[in-house]
Amino acid sequence: MRITKEPEERRNEILDTAEKLFYTKGYAGTTVNDMLREIGIAKGTFYYYFKSKEEVMDAVVMRFIEAGLTSAKQIAGNPDLTVHEKLLSIIMAQKPDETLKEHMIEQFHQPANAQIHQKSLAQTILHLTPVLTEVIEQGIGEKLFHTPYPKESVEFLLTTSEFLFDEGIFQWQPEEIRQKIEAFIYIMETMLGADKGSFAYVAQMFDQRP
Repeated sequence: MRITKEPEERRNEILDTAEKLFYTKGYAGTTVNDMLREIGIAKGTFYYYFKSKEEVMDAVVMRFIEAGLTSAKQIAGNPDLTVHEKLLSIIMAQKPDETLKEHMIEQFHQPANAQIHQKSLAQTILHLTPVLTEVIEQGIGEKLFHTPYPKESVEFLLTTSEFLFDEGIFQWQPEEIRQKIEAFIYIMETMLGADKGSFAYVAQMFDQRP
C-alpha cells in the first residue's frame, strides 16, 4: 500500500535518511539509490524534492547550520544578556551536541568531502556574520568596542576561527594551539577596539570543543 506524506514531512525524511547514510557510509560512498532503498520511495519522488545527491548534502549542511543559527538569533535578541554574555553564548551554541552531528562533522573532514566541508564553512560565515554584527554594534553603542568596520571585523574573525582552528584541516600541537588562542584574543581585542583582557573568556570556546 502506498503511503502518502505531506511534502515537508517527505523532504525531512529524505534529509534524515541522507544524513544517516552520510554518517554510516560517507558522502562519497552514498548514492541516490541507497537513499531510495532505505526510504522505500521511487526515483521520481526523490527528484521532485532534490535534483541530485549534492543538493541533498547542501540541504543537510544548511539544516545543520540553521540549528545553531536559530539559537544565535535568540541569544542576540535577549535583552537580559550583556554583550559579552551574548558573544560567548553564541559561540558555544555553535558546538555540536549530538553524537550524530559530531560524526557529520567528521565526514566533512574526509578528503572526498572537501567541497562539502568548504561549503559548510562558507555558509556558517555568511549566515552567522549578520547576527554577530548586531551584537558588535550593540557593543559599539555601549562604548565597549570602537571600530568603523563591525561587519568586516566579524567576517575576518569568523573566517580565522572557522578555518585556522579546524582540527580536520590543521593538526596543531597543544603549545601551538595555546599560542594561537592568545594571538586570536589579542587580534580580536585590537580589531574591535576593546579593552585588553575583555575577551579572555573566548578561550572557553577552545577548552570545551567536542
